[in-house]
Amino acid sequence: MQPEEVLSVDEIDLSEPTFWARPWQEREGAFVTLRRERPMSFYDEPDTRGLVPQGPGYWAVTKHADILRASREPELFCSSKGATSIPDLPEMFLEFFGAFINMDDPKHMRQRKLVSGGFTRQRLKKVDHQVERIAREAIDAVIEKGECDFVTELCAPFPIRIICEMMGIPQSQHQFVFDQTNIILGAGDPEYVPEGADIAQVLLGAGMALRELMNELGAERRDNPTDDLTSLLIHAEIDGDKLSPEDLASFFILLVVAGNETTRNAISHGVIALDQYPDQKRLWMDDFDGLSRSAVEEIVRWASPVIFMRRTTTRPCELGGQELSEGEKLVLFYASGNRDEEVFDQPYRFDLRRTPNEHVGFGGPGPHFCLGANLARREITTFFRQLFERMPDLEVTGPAERLASNFIHGIKHLPCRYTPGRISS
Repeated sequence: MQPEEVLSVDEIDLSEPTFWARPWQEREGAFVTLRRERPMSFYDEPDTRGLVPQGPGYWAVTKHADILRASREPELFCSSKGATSIPDLPEMFLEFFGAFINMDDPKHMRQRKLVSGGFTRQRLKKVDHQVERIAREAIDAVIEKGECDFVTELCAPFPIRIICEMMGIPQSQHQFVFDQTNIILGAGDPEYVPEGADIAQVLLGAGMALRELMNELGAERRDNPTDDLTSLLIHAEIDGDKLSPEDLASFFILLVVAGNETTRNAISHGVIALDQYPDQKRLWMDDFDGLSRSAVEEIVRWASPVIFMRRTTTRPCELGGQELSEGEKLVLFYASGNRDEEVFDQPYRFDLRRTPNEHVGFGGPGPHFCLGANLARREITTFFRQLFERMPDLEVTGPAERLASNFIHGIKHLPCRYTPGRISS
C-alpha cells in the first residue's frame, strides 16, 4: 500500500486523536508531507483528560538523520524530563512506567549496567529452548480450531509468557500481568480504560499492582535464589552498588510492558504484511534460515511498534535547521524516520531482503538503544519459524482493529484462518 497525502501541511495535527484514527495510508501520507515540507513542526500538546496540565508544546522530529542526532547526543537532548510521554508527568509516573528510559547518565548507566547481565548473549542462549517451547504451546492452543483472533489467542500470549517465565512469575499470574500491561499502554483506548475513568488512578493502580507482585517475588528470591532473572537482578552488584526493591519493580514494569507490546505488535504487523505480500512470504518460507536476519529487521522497520520517544533540550541548540531554546520538547517519530525516503529505497515496499536497513525500530543509536532488542529478534524469528512449519497457509480474513494510541502502533484484534492441525507431541 502507498501513502495518501490528503492533508496539507497546515491541516496536520499530530496532537489530535482523530489524526491517529485515520487510515494507515493517510497517516503515512501526512508524514510524507511533513518530511518534505516541514520536518521540524511545532504542535500544542495533546489533551491528557485532566491527568496533567497542558504543557507549552513540542517539536515533531520526522527525519531519520535528526532522530539519529538527538539519540546520539544525550548531553544536549536529555531523557530525564520524560521520554515516554509528551506531557510532563509527575515524578511517580516517570519512576513507575519508564525506569531507566526516563534517566540520563550517570544514573541511567548505573541501572543499565546492573540489569544488562540478564540480556547477555550467553544468558539469552539459555532461554532459546523456552522461547521455542512457548511458541509451540501458543500454536497448540489454537491449531485444532482452524481460525482464531491472531492477536489475543495466538500472538499476545507468546511474549508475555516468555518474560514472566524469565522473571520467575508463577503461571497463575501471567494473565494478571498481561491485563495490567494492556491498561498501562492502552490508557487512551476505551477497550482497556473506559471513557470517563480517572486515568491517573487507573494507571497508578496497574503500576502498583505490578510493583506489589515484584516486591513479593523479590523478597522471596533474596532469601531463596533460583536460576531466574529476578534472582540474578536481586543479587547483581557492581562496585558495591545494587538495585533497590523500587529499582527492581520499576524495571519489571518496563520489561513486561515494553517487551510484551513491542514484540506482539511487530509479529502482528508482520503477519499482516506477509498476507499482503505473498511473494515475500514464499521467499522467507523457501529459505528461512538464510533470510531470517534481514526479514526480522524489515518487520521491525515496517511495524515501528513504538511510534515515538521524547527528548528535552538542555541548552540552546539547533536541530534540523530549527533554532531551539533550553527546555524545549522534541518528539522523535521513529515511525516517520523508518519511512524516510532519503535513507530507505522505496520505503513503502515491504522487502525482506532489504539491506542495509538502518531502522530505528528499537530506538535510535546511543545509550537508550533497546536493551531487549536481541531477545525480541529471537522471539520474532522463533515464532515465524513455528508459524511457517505448522500454519503455512494462515491468512488474514478481516481488517485489523488498531489500538487507539499515538505511542504504540498496536493491533488489538486480527481474524485469521488456517488448515486445522494437530497439537505437538
